[in-house]
Amino acid sequence: MVSPPRDAATNMALDEVMLGTAAATGEVLVRLYQWDTATLSFGRNQRCRDVYSPERCAALTVPAVRRPTGGRALLHAREVTYCVAAPTALAPTLRGGYEAINTLLLDALQRLGVAATRARPAGRTPVPGLAPCFESPSAGELVLDGRKLVGSAQHREQDAFLQHGSILLDDDQGMLGALALVPLPAVPPPATLRASLPTVSFGDVVDAITAALRRAHGAALPIESDAIIPPDHVQSARSRYRDPCWTWRR
Repeated sequence: MVSPPRDAATNMALDEVMLGTAAATGEVLVRLYQWDTATLSFGRNQRCRDVYSPERCAALTVPAVRRPTGGRALLHAREVTYCVAAPTALAPTLRGGYEAINTLLLDALQRLGVAATRARPAGRTPVPGLAPCFESPSAGELVLDGRKLVGSAQHREQDAFLQHGSILLDDDQGMLGALALVPLPAVPPPATLRASLPTVSFGDVVDAITAALRRAHGAALPIESDAIIPPDHVQSARSRYRDPCWTWRR
């Protein structure tokens, strides 16, 4: 499914409803999308109080939202965001889910001519802290010249799991420093697609991922409009992602 740019709460609500749909029907759903404005997002269990604030975000006209998946803070702007919702039976473990989806994304990036690779194990997976999402790659994440190119996070329930992430077209992560109330750890700039392919577009990445999906699954996973997602379910979920008690709960 390819979505038009949406606000933060709607994007997260659509992802949550996809998770419920995968659990109820056993379907695999894929969505590729953008954001209607630069947006700060926090991981499901990340502490953001005293590090960021709704007042600072409002002053800089950058909305904030808390994702249904884990991970750390990142700035969504010039990127391709992907979301996959699938039954847990297809990938019974967290690592298995990451590996299957990263294999697909790696195929897509290589179709574009990007020499992306998987990061090698370099220690324990970072816990949600002050450092931004693109600080350093975890084992198996997709990198370019050793720098993180795709930031991903996952949430698993009994019958289905949700994974989504950001494929950077350009680097907007420096804005996190302006949004933070405290100094953030110094991190190297992330990799971006346009550093390798200056003219690559959102549509180019969508086409490459579509081709990779069809190579792996034939026509079983068509990418269509998000109109197939029940709007009443989205409306119900959206109210939570608009609620400051959810976004700023930690």
